[in-house]
Amino acid sequence: MAQRIGTKLFVSRLSFYTTKDQFKNLFSPFGQVTEANLVMDSRTGRTKGFGFVSYQSEDEALKAIKALNGRIIAGRLIFVEPAKDNR
Repeated sequence: MAQRIGTKLFVSRLSFYTTKDQFKNLFSPFGQVTEANLVMDSRTGRTKGFGFVSYQSEDEALKAIKALNGRIIAGRLIFVEPAKDNR
């Protein structure tokens, strides 16, 4: 039986200049993004370099992992994996 990954992904090593729109647009080609949140630094107003993206289905999330994990985006090698708090 295959392990379920859920629909929420954790994305790390993003550029500190990534905008929410850029983040959502990066993941949109792989399915319906239901939520895209960058974790922001309240002191600087920039992203902390990581965020979470959720999809309508687990298949869409898996497509995004396969397509984007280990890719260089905006000069940074990013990692995309199932979020630990997936339920």
